[in-house]
Amino acid sequence: MLFTKKSLTADGFTGFRPLDELDPMRIPQGPGIFVVLRPADFEPAFLSKSTAGTFKKKDPSLKREALETEWLPEASVLYVGKAGAGSQGNRGLRKKIQEFMDYGRGRPTVVWDARLIWQLRDALDLVIAWKELPASEVNAAEAAYHADFIATFGRLPFANLVQARARK
Repeated sequence: MLFTKKSLTADGFTGFRPLDELDPMRIPQGPGIFVVLRPADFEPAFLSKSTAGTFKKKDPSLKREALETEWLPEASVLYVGKAGAGSQGNRGLRKKIQEFMDYGRGRPTVVWDARLIWQLRDALDLVIAWKELPASEVNAAEAAYHADFIATFGRLPFANLVQARARK
């Protein structure tokens, strides 16, 4: 996979909304995976302090050198995440993406893995897209996208710090 808007669209992703124009009511409620992409003209400028909320009293900010090391200038996908159904079956893409956005606004949450997104000065210019999947396929799909990304670019997307593994 090329991990472009065109290839993601061909693979079933929809949405493709800038974060600052995102209407949560237009996001499907079911489980699935989502990606955060940078627009073609996006140039990274790193904030010294993240806008993200704390998690277990830990500051989500990384040093500029660490951020520069994680940045992949040739990749448009910056993050691949999942949204399961949850133990009560009432979670999904809408809830997870809303938590992701709340986290970027400084609210504490458990979206720790995506914290590097919120240390980009123009994070709200980034684009989010999603793909609904049956709950039973979400973990394997996230793991497959991570593996495909590594096969293409040699490592995980910018804001993915842990490689997903398919759970049996």
